[in-house]
Amino acid sequence: MSNISRLHTPASEHFDVLIVGAGISGIDAAHHLKENCADKRFVILENKAAFGGTWRQHTYPGVRSDSDLYTFGYGFKPWSGKPIAGAGEILDYLEEAIEDDSLDQHIRYQHQVQSASWSSEDQCWLIEAQRTDTGEIVHFTADFLWMCQGYYRHEKGYTPQWAGMEEFKGPIVHPQTWPEDLDYKGKRVVVIGSGATAATLIPNMAGDCEHLTMLQRSPTYFWTGENRNELADRLRALGVEENIVHDIVRRDILKVAQDLQSASAQHPEVVKEELLKVIREHLGDDFDMSHFSPSYRPWQQRVAYVPDGDLFESIRSGKVSVVTDNIDRFTDKGILTRSGELLEADIIITATGFDICIMGDIAFDVDGEPVDFGQTFTYRGLMNSGLPNMVSMFGYLRTSWTMRVDLVSDLVCRLLNHMDAIGARSVTPTLLESERDMERLPWIATDDFNPGYLQRSMHLMPKQGSHEPWTFCNDYYIERETLPAVDLDEPQLAYSAGCEKSVLKA
Repeated sequence: MSNISRLHTPASEHFDVLIVGAGISGIDAAHHLKENCADKRFVILENKAAFGGTWRQHTYPGVRSDSDLYTFGYGFKPWSGKPIAGAGEILDYLEEAIEDDSLDQHIRYQHQVQSASWSSEDQCWLIEAQRTDTGEIVHFTADFLWMCQGYYRHEKGYTPQWAGMEEFKGPIVHPQTWPEDLDYKGKRVVVIGSGATAATLIPNMAGDCEHLTMLQRSPTYFWTGENRNELADRLRALGVEENIVHDIVRRDILKVAQDLQSASAQHPEVVKEELLKVIREHLGDDFDMSHFSPSYRPWQQRVAYVPDGDLFESIRSGKVSVVTDNIDRFTDKGILTRSGELLEADIIITATGFDICIMGDIAFDVDGEPVDFGQTFTYRGLMNSGLPNMVSMFGYLRTSWTMRVDLVSDLVCRLLNHMDAIGARSVTPTLLESERDMERLPWIATDDFNPGYLQRSMHLMPKQGSHEPWTFCNDYYIERETLPAVDLDEPQLAYSAGCEKSVLKA
């Protein structure tokens, strides 16, 4: 039986909007729907047993945000805690957001979406999901599909395969799937990697380990300072209301970040020296700063924040050492580096990044034709050419993820209301005849932003075109002006009143 013919099965429930994922993006999308599209009936399908996404998945020691919660938090919900927060604090914040909007009644937990099929005849999506608690297959239909599932596989992280891994006698652990019973007290531990995850794990483990080694192939940029916001503290001392404190501090942080990113592009060596100067204050003049001196310019990869310099204080204490080298092979005793040094270990942790998946590895088709997202063009980084009534969330890479989620949610609600106003049942980003031979460019230009997790998966990502609207800007300071001004009647948006696919305009 075809996907299309199943649209009318009695077992399906119908919704105006179906959101996939109850993490930070899905909760944001639901809030905007309730606020701006109050007549829309919606549901959120979440594969876990509870909300939170990333903050539910990651349970390694000290798991915390690597950007401030004034911008990582929602624009509509003030943050009043420390700027850098732990997973527990973030989950509490998300739970409050769910309670504030009574969203729990809209969430179906333990629903793993398997496939999504669009029917032009019925002008809606058929979504097939499996109950992870019972194994039951369930169906939903929806006029509009909103993908908030995240961008990486939650069930496993990315771990390169090195020679000799099977010889190592101890556990090899990826932080994304941290075992509850992992005992590292009094053990020698090697952490492979030096990104935000490693920078969080290491100071939170070091006190219990015999010794911990951070093994990095190449250095990473960090910046550090006290885990407090001086401006927020002053405003609160003056009795300013929390929502106003949140807004002012958010604006201030964004302005400072904009200035830093601009300076990094124009004067990279000056910014690099300023970043290293602060780290040197923690580590002392005798420390070999080449371990924190990347070959790329600042902000060509994300710059993680180290609150209170805890990573550097752990190194200075002698409990942690840093080795910059390539791995030759694993041995029964640990890791042999290319330079010939044996790093003995009882436990090896591979903080080596995410394994990106496209649209949650869900099988998509349009009228029975499978969708290859790597062959589509992105429409403003939120829709795809040829796919009707579907938006996917992808946040910023330099600015906090949620800053884009807020902007996109505003635009989607405006689009839904516009469709109602002109009597459209579907909208499809469609290349004009003159754009058919447009150059296909990567999702992200690697000379602008080049972390490994993106480079490994770029061929799977939608393509950019040579001009708007077939681009993904990935710059908050531009998009905060351009996304609210998007013309919803531009010719690349094809509206239809039904299966005749007539194009509607206001």
